Amino acid sequence: MVRRYRKFDEDSKAGAVRLVSETGKPIAQIAWELGVNDGTLGNWVTAARRQRDGNNGPLSEDERAELARLRKENAELRMQRDVHQRSVALWVTEAMGR
Repeated sequence: MVRRYRKFDEDSKAGAVRLVSETGKPIAQIAWELGVNDGTLGNWVTAARRQRDGNNGPLSEDERAELARLRKENAELRMQRDVHQRSVALWVTEAMGR
């Protein structure tokens, strides 16, 4: 059995996304009402949100600097955690007299 995929134009997609955002109904319900797969409608909504929020482009220099700083801080915190775990394990071993 050959599966046929329907093509939707941008106006149809935008209208469906607008229904989701304006009515507040669940994506699954609107998808059922429109005869569209709920995963497909969910993808359209996600793409519209990304486009609206501007999360498509590459990181700015400030964002890159913050990301590098946070990665460095994360690595330092992980090392501190590991040291604390080892010292607690050593303390417990000594306290138990082993």
